[in-house]
Amino acid sequence: MRVDFYHLTTRPLDRVLPPIVERVLGAGERLLIVADEEQQRIALDTLLWTYAADSFLAHGLAGAGDEGAQPVLIAGTVAPANGARHVALVDGRWRDEVLDGAGLDGAPPVFERAFHFFDEERIREARLAWKALGGRDGIERNYWQQKNEGGWRKQA
Repeated sequence: MRVDFYHLTTRPLDRVLPPIVERVLGAGERLLIVADEEQQRIALDTLLWTYAADSFLAHGLAGAGDEGAQPVLIAGTVAPANGARHVALVDGRWRDEVLDGAGLDGAPPVFERAFHFFDEERIREARLAWKALGGRDGIERNYWQQKNEGGWRKQA
């Protein structure tokens, strides 16, 4: 399983998440977006409808019905009711549930890839998650830092 740590230093989540969602969907994959706070989930719902005039990112909120049909599902828990193999943790909090199935009795992980977004307020927690994942078999970690001119630079 691939786990990408995205350190938000110059641009906020609402500027960097939509292009990543577009890439996941463009590859024919599904995505689960996870945030604890309902207010953030509602804001993400609005963002994915309105972030660009020439773009449409089909998605839905968990609990609104028809979750299984949604290519992108915004939820409060790590439960891919839409069959997603990619998960984005957008509130800065790592969740070990992302790893469920990985290495247990030879079972494959539920997710192929996790995107973990965090800012300076959550850097300590991200470092702890990075260290904890370092000792896990079958986990490929990547650390991405924002470049001042936009885009990302792989740091580790």
